[in-house]
Amino acid sequence: MNDQQPYDPYYPQPQIVGYDEYGQPVYQQQQHQQQEPQQQQPPQAQQYDPYAQQQQQDQQTQQGYGYDPYGGQQAPYDPYAQQQQQQQGYGYDTGQQPAAVDTTQWNIPQQQQQQQHQQQPHQQQSAPVEEPAPASAPAPAPEPAVPGQRRSAPDGEYKTEQFSFIEEPDADSEDVIDWLKFTESRSERREEARRRGRSRVVALVVVMALVVAGGVGYLWYAGKLPGFSADEKKDNTVTGPQKRDVIMVNLHNTKNKDTSTALLVNNSTTKQGTTVLLPNSLAVADGETGTTGTLAKSLADSGSQGTRDSVDTLLGTKISGTWRLDTPYLENLVELVGNIDITTNAEVPAAKKGEDPLVTKGEEQTLNGPAAVAYATYLASGESEVKQLERFGAVMQGVLRKISDDPKGATITVETLAQILEPPMTEQDLGAALANLAAHAKVGDYKTTVLPVAEDGTLGEKATETVVKDILGGTVSAPEQGAALRVSVKNATGDKADRDAARVSIINGGYAFVDGGTADPAASSQVTYSDTKNKAQAEEVAKTLGLPVSAVKKDKALPNADVSVTLGGDYESG
Repeated sequence: MNDQQPYDPYYPQPQIVGYDEYGQPVYQQQQHQQQEPQQQQPPQAQQYDPYAQQQQQDQQTQQGYGYDPYGGQQAPYDPYAQQQQQQQGYGYDTGQQPAAVDTTQWNIPQQQQQQQHQQQPHQQQSAPVEEPAPASAPAPAPEPAVPGQRRSAPDGEYKTEQFSFIEEPDADSEDVIDWLKFTESRSERREEARRRGRSRVVALVVVMALVVAGGVGYLWYAGKLPGFSADEKKDNTVTGPQKRDVIMVNLHNTKNKDTSTALLVNNSTTKQGTTVLLPNSLAVADGETGTTGTLAKSLADSGSQGTRDSVDTLLGTKISGTWRLDTPYLENLVELVGNIDITTNAEVPAAKKGEDPLVTKGEEQTLNGPAAVAYATYLASGESEVKQLERFGAVMQGVLRKISDDPKGATITVETLAQILEPPMTEQDLGAALANLAAHAKVGDYKTTVLPVAEDGTLGEKATETVVKDILGGTVSAPEQGAALRVSVKNATGDKADRDAARVSIINGGYAFVDGGTADPAASSQVTYSDTKNKAQAEEVAKTLGLPVSAVKKDKALPNADVSVTLGGDYESG
C-alpha cells in the first residue's frame, strides 16, 4: 500500500494496474465508485473519519508552528475529498495544502531534492482521465485557533524576524571577518615595522658606541687624549695626575743590628701597589750638614726621621711616614695573619746542624712567624745585598696578601702588635695604608722591584727613568711652596774633592743637595733645568758654584732634581 494513503475499511481498495519508472504502484479507481458515496452523503452531514482528526492535527501543527519537516510534502490522503481533487487519468491526487511557511526560500538543497522526488511519482500516477463533474464540497470544519500564529507579510514573503529558529543571514558576517582580518594584518604590519625600527636604532647605537670606543682607544694609544699625554704630565703641580701614597718600612734585625729599607707605594690612580727596595749602599745626603753617606749609615746616625727626609730629597717623593719594624714584630705579624705562602729562592738552614731547614726552596712555601723572619733576613755567603732585599720584599708581599683589606680590620691587626710607632705615623694611618696595599695584593696588582744604584751609591739613568719616574712619580712631584730647590751635582772633573766642595756650596746657598754620582771627564760645566719657572734659580745656582751664566740652558733634568749640574774642567773649587 502507498504510505500516503491511509487504510479505510469502508472504502473499496484500488487495484494495482502497474508500476511507474520509480517503482511506485499505479492504482485504478472507477469513477462511479468514487462519486457514489459522495452523492449519498447529506449536504450538511459528514461521516466519521478516524483519520480526519489526525489530518487536522497535522495541519494545525504545520500551520500553527510553521514547521514542515519535508519542505512542501503532499498532505495526507483524504478519501472524502477526492471529488474535488480528481484530475485526468488514473488514480487520484491527494492535493497539496499550502504550507504555513514557504520553505523553498530557505534554499535547502537536500529538502528540495526530497520534495521533487516525492512529487514526481504522484504526478506520474495521475493518468489522463476524464475530469468528473464538480461536486459540492462539504462544509469545512472550523479551524482551531493556534496561539501565537504568525501570518505572512502582505507582499507574500516571510520575514526572518517572524521565526525564532531562523538564523540571521551571515552575509554581513563575512564582511566583518574580512574587516577583522584586515585590521589584524594591518596591526601586525605596524608592530613589525616598529620592531624593525627599534632593531635599527639599537644596531645604530651599538655601532656608534663601537666607533666612539675605538676612536678614544686610538687617541689614548697615540697619546693624543687630553689629560693622558706625557707632555701634559710635566706641567702638572705637586699632586700630579696620579695620586701616590708612600710609607717607608725599616726592618731592624735585633740579632746582628742589620737594617733593610723598603718603600710601600700605593698608586690609587692606576690601582697598583709596589714595594721599592732601597739598597743600603744608596748614597743620601744629610739634610742638615749636607754630608753624603750611605742609607745604612743615615739610619744609624740620623734615625728614621732624618733618613726619610734625605730619601725624600734624593728621590723627589713625599713619604708620609716611617714604620720601624723590628724582627720580633714581623714574627708576630705573620702569626696574626695566619702564616704566609710565598715562593722561596733559597733554603734557609736551621740554627743547629742535623735539624730540618727552617725554609725549603720552592714555590708556594708556607712560612710561619719564625720561618718568615729567617727567610727575610737570610743572606748566604758570597751573595749580594740585593738577594736579601728580594727575600724581604717577598715576605712583605705575602703579609699584604693575608692582611685584611678593610681599614678597620687592618687597624685592629696593627693595634694587636702593640708596637710603638714613630710620629707622625699612627695606628689608624698605618692600618689604612696597609689595607689599601692589601686590596692590590689580593687581586695580583702588586709587584716588588729594587732601586738600581751605581757602585758609588748614586742613581743612574736607569733608576731615574724606571723607578723614580714611573713608580715614585719623581717627574710629577715638585717642591712644595717654601721648600728648598733640589740641585743634583754630577762630578765630571775626575777629582772627588770637587764634588765635596760643590756640595758645601749648594747647602750654604740654601739648596737641597742631590748626589748625581760621577761621569766621564768633561771640559766645561753645564747647568740645566726642565721647567721654565726654574730658569732664574738655575742662574743663581751657577753663580753660587762660580760658573758663568752662559752655562745655563733648558734641557732635560733628572727626575729627582729641579736643577742638574755637571762639573767640568772649568770648575774651580777654591
